[in-house]
Amino acid sequence: MGWGSALVRTAGRAVGRLPRGSLSLGLPAKCMSAATMMQTRGLMWSVEKEQGHTYKPVEEIIDHNRITLAMESTMEASKDSSRIKEILEAARERSFLKDHTPTKSEYVQGLTVEEMATLLNVDPANEEIMNEIYDTAFAIKNRIYGNRIVLFAPLYIANYCVNQCTYCSFRAPNKTIARTVLTDEQIRQEVEALEKQGHRRLLVLTGEHPKYTFDSFLHALHVVSEVRTEPCGNIRRINVEIPSLSVSDMKRLKATDVVGTYTLFQETYHQPTFKVMHPAGPKSDYPHRLLTMDRAFRGGVDDVGLGVLFGLYDYRYECLAMVMHANHLEAEYGAGPHTISVPRMRPAEGAETSVNPPYPVDDAHFRKLVAILRIAVPYTGMILSTRESPEMRAELLKVGMSQMSAGSRTDVGAYHRQADDTTEQNLGNLAGQFTLSDHRPVAEIVEHLIRNNYVPSWCTACYRKGRTGEAFMKIAKAGNIHNFCHPNSLLTLQEYLQDYASEDLKKIGEELIAKESSTGLSDSAQRVLDRKMSKITDIQTLTIGYGKHPASLGKGARLVWIAQDQRIAAMFKEATEGSASGDNIC
Repeated sequence: MGWGSALVRTAGRAVGRLPRGSLSLGLPAKCMSAATMMQTRGLMWSVEKEQGHTYKPVEEIIDHNRITLAMESTMEASKDSSRIKEILEAARERSFLKDHTPTKSEYVQGLTVEEMATLLNVDPANEEIMNEIYDTAFAIKNRIYGNRIVLFAPLYIANYCVNQCTYCSFRAPNKTIARTVLTDEQIRQEVEALEKQGHRRLLVLTGEHPKYTFDSFLHALHVVSEVRTEPCGNIRRINVEIPSLSVSDMKRLKATDVVGTYTLFQETYHQPTFKVMHPAGPKSDYPHRLLTMDRAFRGGVDDVGLGVLFGLYDYRYECLAMVMHANHLEAEYGAGPHTISVPRMRPAEGAETSVNPPYPVDDAHFRKLVAILRIAVPYTGMILSTRESPEMRAELLKVGMSQMSAGSRTDVGAYHRQADDTTEQNLGNLAGQFTLSDHRPVAEIVEHLIRNNYVPSWCTACYRKGRTGEAFMKIAKAGNIHNFCHPNSLLTLQEYLQDYASEDLKKIGEELIAKESSTGLSDSAQRVLDRKMSKITDIQTLTIGYGKHPASLGKGARLVWIAQDQRIAAMFKEATEGSASGDNIC
């Protein structure tokens, strides 16, 4: 009997999962699963009301033996520069879709498991080979995403949790933090504060606890979606990172019609480690958690995000398993993940594992794994959190990241409270889910991106226009992404500059827009960009002249102003019926 089985038995007994004497990672039929036990005890956030669903065994989805064999058998190949170049060239060809037939999925597998294992085994000190990897990752990122970086912010609704994850400050045994749930009014204040920073995209999160139910969360989503601020603040895309859901509750989430991506981290794909790190609570059921995305697709939620927490186990295993999971979703449901997140463990109050992670990942290996993931999943968005320092984030943008959080807080209610010393001290008692390493405000991050020739973007046009799946991949194969995404990004940047930026930031931002507006666009895309950009500046002219954004005026005030000029009437119509931003460009 191996050490893995012993770990599983020890952790399993803590939640009643495995009886003494069981030698299997699976359960005897007579045994009640951890998820079922939690559901029976009323601790589970989401209860399955649909019966009869059967799923592929988790051991077939994450093939442990294949992963470990690939890691071991490719050690020598990882030192062969000619073999590395051969793998990278093949990956580049796949990412450019030269032999690809567009399907309803945007997922493209850039590397086989064995190819990816070979790259992951490369010594980061081997500069020659690593430069080849970085150059390939940059070429792929540049072709697909250009210099656009999508910005968002996390919004924590509640920090109550019944789970006992050893690395998280929200864990149930942690008595050092105050627990709280935002009221509707506090949620509105949080969203107002975020909109006034310029945010259009949010990632909404909560812990798992009967004190804050799934019904309460669904209500909160509608509260978030309805918040409006002057001059024209509104949230255009709400993604969620919440506990595992049943098929029946996935359908309820989908029915809200306000949710974009459903994200859930497996945390670690290595089963023995998973059991040790999650000793109790609904989350302790590895199969139930792994099959969450299967339930999402069956419930109609086909826009999902995967992730692992690097530091819990060997990063090579985690990368291979996560891509294996993505491949399963593509094969089973015709769609891979929309995003992949790559958080690295950071200290969290009351969570010893977070301070001394069992498999820490240093900067060199982390940069390497990010580049390899970009090569492995070229059309999947990669998300960078504020767990990383500004310097590290700048490096990772060069090798694969396409989205990043800005101005983040992980403590509940932190955005709308006045940031004085007393408030900061009180917020410290609440404690965030983990420690942040990038504390820059949104404006500073936007400025940094602009000065480094990136285009900050808040665009959501593809989702709202249905330009996803097969439609998106046809555009991609034709090499035409730039003509859609780049103008839209520039328009959302112009909106941000006019509504939220200082004069200095506006100046350098508009200089970037002027340069980027004439970079590689087709004649038709250029004409549409010019027309839409003029509408945004026209609305700004109205705002300056009248003192308020047209959309914020009452009916009587509009009629008085419109009566003066038909051109103004047209501008009012544009401003009050919909944003002139890139969300409506194509």
